[in-house]
Amino acid sequence: MEQNWVYTEKVKDHFMKPRNVLKDGEDFKADGEGSVGNIKCGDQMNMYIQVDKDKQVIVDCRWRTYGCASAIASTSVLSEMIKGMPLSQAAKLSPKDIMQQLGSLPEHKIHCSVLGDKALRAAINNYYERNGMQENVRTEEVKIVCQCMNVTDQEIEHAVLEGARSYYELQERTKLGTVCGQCKDEAERLLSEYIQKHF
Repeated sequence: MEQNWVYTEKVKDHFMKPRNVLKDGEDFKADGEGSVGNIKCGDQMNMYIQVDKDKQVIVDCRWRTYGCASAIASTSVLSEMIKGMPLSQAAKLSPKDIMQQLGSLPEHKIHCSVLGDKALRAAINNYYERNGMQENVRTEEVKIVCQCMNVTDQEIEHAVLEGARSYYELQERTKLGTVCGQCKDEAERLLSEYIQKHF
């Protein structure tokens, strides 16, 4: 029985023939390295960049992931996008930028594209730290929204990327607001903000 491929041709191409993957035994001297995710949860992303130190531009990169087709395709296309890009510009890339390059991803797979841009930002930060440029390091501040269940704004954003579109769906995924409910207004505000940001 023939199955329909639910991804675009570009996603399929980057999944079947991923670009810039770090091969076993390859001697790639990285100026910055970043890692996000957790292999125990099924997704981990490692990003390695080489930088023209005079121009502060990414000249080459490699990556490795333990993840699904969407994670592989989104990181492959990201690795092509960033070559020749200034570090300051690369640090601002979002999952939305990656998805536009891919043509789209199934909605429940959009969270996979977050791994690549986060690993890239970690690699850029690592480059800045190695070169005594701490003032350029960008850290993502995490804010606890639901005190009772210790749910952060980052977890709410991930829930939206994984398909949450209502407060009830947010509760199902994160368990926020299930004790005292005082966080409901802020959670709904963030829900709306992240839906606008990513979709």
